[in-house]
Amino acid sequence: MTAPLTTTGPPRSEPGPSSGAPDDGPARTSVRDRITAELATTPGRLALATAVAVVACLLLAVTGFLAGSSQSAALRDAQRDAAQLVGTQELRNDLVSADATATNAFLVGGLEPTEARERYEASVSEAAEALPALASTAQGADETADLATVSDSVQRYAGLVESARANNRQGFPVGAAYLDQASAALRDEVLPTLDDVAVSTSERVDDDLTSVSLSQALLLFVLLGLVALAAVQLWLARRTHRRLNLGLAAASVALLVGGIVATVAVLGGNGVARSVASGPYAATVATSQALSLATDAKSMESFTLIKRGSGAEFEESYQTSVAQARDLLTEAQDASDTGSDPLALLNAWDEKHAEIRALDDGGQWDEAVDAATSTADDSAGAAFTAFSDQAHADVETTSTAAVDRLGSAATTAQIAAWVALVLGVAGAVAAAAGMNVRLKEYR
Repeated sequence: MTAPLTTTGPPRSEPGPSSGAPDDGPARTSVRDRITAELATTPGRLALATAVAVVACLLLAVTGFLAGSSQSAALRDAQRDAAQLVGTQELRNDLVSADATATNAFLVGGLEPTEARERYEASVSEAAEALPALASTAQGADETADLATVSDSVQRYAGLVESARANNRQGFPVGAAYLDQASAALRDEVLPTLDDVAVSTSERVDDDLTSVSLSQALLLFVLLGLVALAAVQLWLARRTHRRLNLGLAAASVALLVGGIVATVAVLGGNGVARSVASGPYAATVATSQALSLATDAKSMESFTLIKRGSGAEFEESYQTSVAQARDLLTEAQDASDTGSDPLALLNAWDEKHAEIRALDDGGQWDEAVDAATSTADDSAGAAFTAFSDQAHADVETTSTAAVDRLGSAATTAQIAAWVALVLGVAGAVAAAAGMNVRLKEYR
């Protein structure tokens, strides 16, 4: 008998799991297959439609709130910065007015008229009171430092004017030198610094108004939410052959109202910002600058007489300033009709100035000084006061209109933001409830 054949060697191993990382490919495929299978059923598709409807409502709520809130903040910033710019220009006007009054009073010699002294002190006092308020609302360390420099320079200017006044009262010629130093300190130190602050503030206003318009981009997401909800309703109507779902209908009404409110408020706010920028705000800036130039020209008129025949450069400066003021007042009239005509008053004063120059050029210096310092109703001083008062009134009117309109638009945008948020969330709840009714039919 032959013995059975045997083999030697290691035992054959049974197949088993490898020593490497486990392969979860089948598990992932299984999950994907289950999701696909679930979405192939009507309940799965209803659940997906529910999620889409809720997300669409919340999308409108969030984006509508962001659009309204961001625009409201930009409008508030524009309102604040516009008021800051007007305040800076008014401060400049107060200082230039003080200088014009002090220079004109210097022509009288001896003890200056009480009225002129009171006007000078009022202008300096208003400037001193305005500086802390402007510094408290200044944006950035640079503006704060600039306004602190202005404050120091104004005190130095006032001291030089007092020295000029004291020497002039005693008939000392050195008074004119002190007055020159005071005027130089104002024009070389104070006014350029204020102009820099005004430029930076104006740039911020422009940036604020640009931000107002950028909020409109968020309205595209509001529209997307409305379209998505409408698509869900259309799909549900075709799938269930029922035209009305109370929950989705309520959600649609809520989103439609919220979308309309947000859209109208944001587009309206942008329209207000544009109209203010080209209307009362532009008129305020132009009129204020024209007033500053004309007031500076008033100082040049006095300096021309103080120099007694050697003030040609001051007369040239006068003519340049008046010409620029005319252009600015024309721009102001085009931007906003206040019902007044400061340009006509400026021209009336310029005609009086021409009479003063005719007297001085004709060798009648005393008569020219009398005409320049007179306060009679038909004098150059009265003509300039009429122009200055009207320009100040126009600045007050247009600046108030600009600030009020920006503030009103900001409030409207913020209210619209909350309306969109509340209605969007309410729409999400209603949509979920309405879709849940259909889901229950398959359970």
